[in-house]
Amino acid sequence: MRPALITADARPRISTTTALAVLVLLGLLTAATACTARQPTPSPGPSSDDVIKAATRRLTDACLARQGITDRAGQQRVSDALFGAGKPELSLTLPTGYVVRAHTDGCLAAAQRRLYGDQDRWFRTSVVVNNLAPEAAEAHRPLSEVRAAHRTEIAEWRRLRARALTTATALLEGGGTTPKGNTTP
Repeated sequence: MRPALITADARPRISTTTALAVLVLLGLLTAATACTARQPTPSPGPSSDDVIKAATRRLTDACLARQGITDRAGQQRVSDALFGAGKPELSLTLPTGYVVRAHTDGCLAAAQRRLYGDQDRWFRTSVVVNNLAPEAAEAHRPLSEVRAAHRTEIAEWRRLRARALTTATALLEGGGTTPKGNTTP
């Protein structure tokens, strides 16, 4: 049985606070499903995931503020400003049959472009890498075998994450949140 497609019309109506909580949850989901093993870090500083999540939140908050979006804004307006509106421009069908879609407009998309440098590449790479375990289960193959088959995507995921960490660190250490170039959603 094939799962239903995930569509933009199915997104819930949410408040700004809830939308920001969703961002944090998305970051946690990304961290939890990442393909790399985590080694304990000897320094007491924040993890790379925490740094990237904090920068994403700072960028999306600044984007929403530039658009005049507050907690009192209508739920649809908040959702459209944060996640984008209309038909999603990015789409990827997974080997499991699921279709994942995303917008290229909206504050979250702008934050991803700023941190990862290429939102389309980040979308495709992160969706593949974050779904390696479901792909292995669907194909009845060991996860190690599926990871080996996707080593190019895993290497690209690591490269994009390293870029995002560098950009996020600079942003949080005093860099402004004003986007470079024309990234207005």
